[in-house]
Amino acid sequence: MAGNEWINGYLEAILDSGASAIEENKPTPVNVGDRGHFNPTKYFVEEVVTGVDETDLHRTWIKVVATRNTRERSSRLENMCWRIWHLTRKKKQLELEDFQRMANRKWEREQGRRDVTEDMSEELSEGEKGDALGEMLTDSPRKKFQRNFSNLEVWSDNNKEKKLYIVLISLHGLVRGENMELGRDSDTGGQVKYVVELARALARMPGVYRVDLFTRQISSPEVDWSYGEPTEMLTAGPEDADGADVGESSGAYIIRIPFGPRDQYLRKELLWPHIQEFVDGAVAHILNMSKVLGEQIGGGQPVWPYVIHGHYADAGDSAALLSGALNVPMVLTGHSLGRNKLEQLLKQGRQSKEDINSTYKIMRRIEAEELSLDAAELVITSTKQEIEEQWGLYDGFDVKLEKVLRARARRGVNCHGRYMPRMVVIPPGMDFSNVVVQEDTADADGELTALTNTDGTSPKSLPAIWSEVMRFLTNPHKPMILALSRPDPKKNITTLLKAFGECRPLRELSNLTLIMGNRDDIDEMSGGNASVLTTVLKLVDKYDLYGQVAFPKHHKQSDVPEIYRLAAKTKGVFINPALVEPFGLTLIEAAAHGLPMVATKNGGPVDIHRALNNGLLVDPHDQQAIADALLKLVSEKNLWNECQKNGWKNIHLFSWPEHCRTYLTRVAACRMRHPQWQTDTPADDMVAEESLNDSLKDVQDMSLRLSVDGEKASLNGSLDYTAAASGDPELQDQVKRVLSKIKKPDEGKQDSECGRKLLDNVASKYPMLRRRRRLIVIALDCYDSNGAPEEKMIQTVQEIVKAVKLDSQSARLSGFALSTAMPMSELTKFLKSGNIQVNDFDALICSSGSEVYYPGTYTEEDGKLYPDPDYATHIDYRWGFDGLKRTIWKLMNTLEGGEVKSVHSSRPIEEDAKSSNSHCLSYLIRDPSKAKKVDDMRQKLRMRGLRCHLMYCRNSTRMQVIPLLASRSQALRYLFVRWRLNVANMYVILGETGDTDYEELISGTHKTLILKGVVEKGSEELLRTTGSYLRDDIVPGESPLVAYTSGEATAEEIANALKQVSKSAM
Repeated sequence: MAGNEWINGYLEAILDSGASAIEENKPTPVNVGDRGHFNPTKYFVEEVVTGVDETDLHRTWIKVVATRNTRERSSRLENMCWRIWHLTRKKKQLELEDFQRMANRKWEREQGRRDVTEDMSEELSEGEKGDALGEMLTDSPRKKFQRNFSNLEVWSDNNKEKKLYIVLISLHGLVRGENMELGRDSDTGGQVKYVVELARALARMPGVYRVDLFTRQISSPEVDWSYGEPTEMLTAGPEDADGADVGESSGAYIIRIPFGPRDQYLRKELLWPHIQEFVDGAVAHILNMSKVLGEQIGGGQPVWPYVIHGHYADAGDSAALLSGALNVPMVLTGHSLGRNKLEQLLKQGRQSKEDINSTYKIMRRIEAEELSLDAAELVITSTKQEIEEQWGLYDGFDVKLEKVLRARARRGVNCHGRYMPRMVVIPPGMDFSNVVVQEDTADADGELTALTNTDGTSPKSLPAIWSEVMRFLTNPHKPMILALSRPDPKKNITTLLKAFGECRPLRELSNLTLIMGNRDDIDEMSGGNASVLTTVLKLVDKYDLYGQVAFPKHHKQSDVPEIYRLAAKTKGVFINPALVEPFGLTLIEAAAHGLPMVATKNGGPVDIHRALNNGLLVDPHDQQAIADALLKLVSEKNLWNECQKNGWKNIHLFSWPEHCRTYLTRVAACRMRHPQWQTDTPADDMVAEESLNDSLKDVQDMSLRLSVDGEKASLNGSLDYTAAASGDPELQDQVKRVLSKIKKPDEGKQDSECGRKLLDNVASKYPMLRRRRRLIVIALDCYDSNGAPEEKMIQTVQEIVKAVKLDSQSARLSGFALSTAMPMSELTKFLKSGNIQVNDFDALICSSGSEVYYPGTYTEEDGKLYPDPDYATHIDYRWGFDGLKRTIWKLMNTLEGGEVKSVHSSRPIEEDAKSSNSHCLSYLIRDPSKAKKVDDMRQKLRMRGLRCHLMYCRNSTRMQVIPLLASRSQALRYLFVRWRLNVANMYVILGETGDTDYEELISGTHKTLILKGVVEKGSEELLRTTGSYLRDDIVPGESPLVAYTSGEATAEEIANALKQVSKSAM
């Protein structure tokens, strides 16, 4: 190609267009007949370049044109043009995919609303149908839905006697109370500071006894030793009226729970596989603390958390599981949201959805946020914009449906199990204790003069950062326009600089100070930041702003208040010109130091301005509007003074006490719930009797279920058979002493409430689980093509029991549990077919975790087992049996596009009444190829306001729907909470695959033994759709808590594997 002038022209146009044109990404109508003739350069720039968010093209261009060799330069220019063309083509393809995805989502949302309308319309009058439901189906609401908060009781000193225990969770980053390393990495930022200050502030509120902030314990040489300390006190808490401490455990604490590799500091994207391990550790801490607090302030009864509050997606996921395990309310603060980030990254066009997911684990994060919405009673946001434009992107939240459901709930109308979480705006709190309000600024000139003196006298001792800023300025006495943000293109700093540079009156009246993070070498910074800084330097030179613009390279966190103070002393203005600002914490900080504001009208600043009334809002794209607003504030002193006073007068609305008061008021309005049972033997006259009954059961299960003549009772009933049969006199004497003290129950006496009975003086009111030190949980999903349990499961169970009995010492303290998708009736029949007695197990987790049985304890009059009623109450939260039953049948029999299958066509599912119960909907899968994936079904149900745990099981022959808080893994945590059998002392035995809830059983603090080859085919192919999160995001790749052995292993080999995983975990 002879010459490359045309390429040169295009690329020069790219350079002239600037980063801001690319970042704004605002399509501009192109007049191809510009002034009567076609302008290809303008067309190329406006149609192609502005559609490519590739800011480092500018840097590449600069390097290319600096190349001296003409041939090499031409070759590079040509390659650069092809690169732009490829990026544009890729972006168009991604835009098309995004458009199709959004269109499908919109259709699904509307279809969900129609389904809700049909299901709920029969209970509404005609007027209500036209009012509430009509509003939900139309995009133009006919009336504003006003929430009535008049019935909320504002939190006050009258709540002083409540003594609440609050749990906060923030997992990622480096969290400590003092000398926070903010900005060390992307995980250690404003959220860390926020949660630490929130914990301190809550602990000082009347009625709050203790606040625990859970985070990750890190014992790594990469970080300071303090992050490995298990506990750190933040504050001792409030004092009572007499000035005495309220208790030895009161106050705010950082509690560090070990999970994941102990010696590695992991970025947040790598923490996902270890979430279950954190939850188990957190449960253990809370159970211990509830007992301690119960002794101090609970009158001997456990004090459960008042609320569990998750911050960010990872903590939200953890809080949902923790809330379900403990049955206490959950609160969520998203901070930043995955769907919003995904939308932004897709619009940039640099990466495909698959690449984004690989880098950021974005789909796992989004699913965690969806699960958090499922479980949360309350979602706290900073602004209304966050509710409508960010949470509105989620399947689990629909603004219109939320209004209708809340209206129905107020009228007492049945919602059929549908639920939308409550969203409330509570701006973040701030600590103003170090802010000194100095209304008299007469000494400002004196201080500034002292810094700039030239008479050789010694200057006053003033902040060093003042000198660092003022060395840029010719006349530092002029009002300072201050902008403080990262050099991110979205922060719109270059537009601010252009507005300043092109407004001569503004330049003459004021200086501009840009605090743009810390930098050493621009070339070493990321592309976007480097591009912004490079553009800033060029604009300073273009407008000849030397001596009028300050842009220091470094500042410390402790310098920020002094920077605000310097700007206020000069009667300056703070500006936040970001294209979109989610909240705007710096605006509040600036107002506290006496600075009026100019801020973007997009996002959180609107709410801040409404509260403070201390400045002006502008369109961030309107350069002239920015200049006019700044000029108005620096030139009109009366307006400036009024804005300053308004800011000081209203700033208390953003203080920590105000935040916490609103927070506690909102939380108190939630549906409070906590475990109602007593975890210990009741402290009454029956304590000795019940304790002895339990003692007898102990002896019985240690092989004395037999008559003392040594006759073997059952598979698990003779774990210490040898000692008993040999006539050990000490052991037999112990049994006789126990038997002599047991009172026989009165004849005919029955438990009228539950129908349970004592069996031959050995059945206890409490299961043996409370006495076990170790629990072997067998969760093998071995089923044939018809979903029937395979015979080899019996053989495997027998080998496992033999393996445990090989060590007589540990066998005496071990119990067994069976965890399965089968209902109790089918499981009992199957066990009998293999000559295994139901009573050989301490617990049976049936129907995929919807029921828990304790053989030998909870029985009917005829000896038939009945499920734990406490567990049924525990998992009943948000269970919509009728609504789910109707909706699932409709969804499974609806073709893509919304067409309902004809009566003559084959149905993919059939109701399985035998396997269903009050907390489990079971369906037979007639054609697995037509079954919708779990991901797809979960999305459709969430859009209809239905919350549940859906899974495919038994070799893809069944679909079972159980309550949100129920699962086989959560049932293990229930056993821990209910009977204090630590999950860390459980051994879960699995196959290599299983039901779609199989992955949830692998990770955690329990030990996992995987038997290879036992389960030939599971149901996991029906778990995820294409583009969803991966198994590696749920299950850790390598863990000392997981061991493997052959499915054909002998009892000795299984015993060795159990010993090995036990040692590895230590």
